[in-house]
Amino acid sequence: MPSSTRWRAPGRVNLIGEHTDYNDGFVLPLAIPHGCTAEAVRTDETELVVSSAQKDQPARFGLADLRPDPGAGWAGYVAGVVRALQHNGTQVPGLRISVDSDVPPGSGLSSSAALTCSVATAVDDLLELGLDRGQLLAVTRSAENDFVGAPTGGMDQLASLNCTAGHALFCDMRSLRSDQVPLDLAGEGLVLLVIDTRAEHRHSDGEYGRRRQGCERAAAELGVPALRDVTDLDAALTRLEDEELRRYVRHVLTENQRVLDAVRLLRDKRVRDIGALLSGSHASLRDDYRVSAPELDVAVESAEGSGALGARMTGGGFGGAAIALVGQDDVGAVTDAVTAAFAARGFTAPRTFSVLPSEGAHRLP
Repeated sequence: MPSSTRWRAPGRVNLIGEHTDYNDGFVLPLAIPHGCTAEAVRTDETELVVSSAQKDQPARFGLADLRPDPGAGWAGYVAGVVRALQHNGTQVPGLRISVDSDVPPGSGLSSSAALTCSVATAVDDLLELGLDRGQLLAVTRSAENDFVGAPTGGMDQLASLNCTAGHALFCDMRSLRSDQVPLDLAGEGLVLLVIDTRAEHRHSDGEYGRRRQGCERAAAELGVPALRDVTDLDAALTRLEDEELRRYVRHVLTENQRVLDAVRLLRDKRVRDIGALLSGSHASLRDDYRVSAPELDVAVESAEGSGALGARMTGGGFGGAAIALVGQDDVGAVTDAVTAAFAARGFTAPRTFSVLPSEGAHRLP
């Protein structure tokens, strides 16, 4: 049994399929080169000691009395992984876990999933638990949902664990089955330009939960287990009296179809044609689901106006990042246009970088 091990798990960009995961729908994320590295070391103590290259002080938790703690901050994600393993019957020894992440926090690129997945895979390897990716998914989801109290739907962890280089991951969030879909951006002379707006990405203000609860209420009124099961959009909109619920339903159903259309185009090697779907997704998130923000709208509009084939906000919304499908030769022009548009409106200068589909969680030498 090893005394230490190091694993890296990536953040993710969701190519398309936003706010569909907790509606048992479809999503199409890809891993990005940015991620979190976790080193797990066995100790003779009876505590969990967690340190981060991005934080000044370590955090300590007694292994015998780990309890859900939404106020634990970044270290709570690590403690949540250990608690989930304990609840699965694992006798966890004293551990020292060190993490180092280059996923921009608050950007909507899933820094939390990169953290939990790197820790879970490292501890699994260190303790030789032999967990499969489905079991690791359950552990990491529990860390976020049950310990930290973040109402994530599971897509981020699924992507961080299972994505492969050169592919997007088509996920059915009801069955949690996934398929690799070729996404050869480089071969098409394309990149995904990530535009981190630096506008704070917030779920804590209750808006994320409000929409999730609204979708559940709409499904109940329509007599289906989840909005994924609605087969006739027009009939559903007629039955619902609440305009807010009608907007939520319209977004979820049309977004699910956009994911299916994107998968079909990618499998037909028509990568450039997904641009219109990205733009349609953003319009729906902005107008129907209403989770965009002024910075995100400006990023999308200026990218599209300067040569991007399509663009959309990505992640939960209310800040965070947008993505744009851009020709490699147009990256400079699009970046300049977005930066100028932000300056003209007095926004904080955005951070931009290009990504290609990258590898999921993996062991480091």
